[in-house]
Amino acid sequence: MRYRRNYVAGGTYFFTVNLLNRNSALLVEHIGVLRESVRWVKQRRPFYIDAWVVLPDHLHAVLTLPDDGHDYSNGWCEIKKRFSKSLPKTELLTDSHKQKASAAFGNGVFGNIPFVTSVIIGTTLITFILTP
Repeated sequence: MRYRRNYVAGGTYFFTVNLLNRNSALLVEHIGVLRESVRWVKQRRPFYIDAWVVLPDHLHAVLTLPDDGHDYSNGWCEIKKRFSKSLPKTELLTDSHKQKASAAFGNGVFGNIPFVTSVIIGTTLITFILTP
């Protein structure tokens, strides 16, 4: 399957990344491993974390790439791979998922939306969605 991605150098993106097992709490149970995975990748593929929310079975992140950066896919792949490989070998995975580097994260798909948050009027946050 070919996924359509919007690559914009220096862009700000909203991501949702899900675990394979949506009944799992791996992300919060192994938050230190997740932090270290993100730190390691961030040093090698710089990005700015605008916001990050970790829930038991998925996470949301708002990231801004450097002015000359546009490749967020490989960064996410590396974060997922480092996190998955650092997990205890007791996690239950299907045979096909055991062969994948980012096994804990299911099919490897993540959602992304390029956006700009513009203004707060009263108590209302106005978000503008940018489309190419």
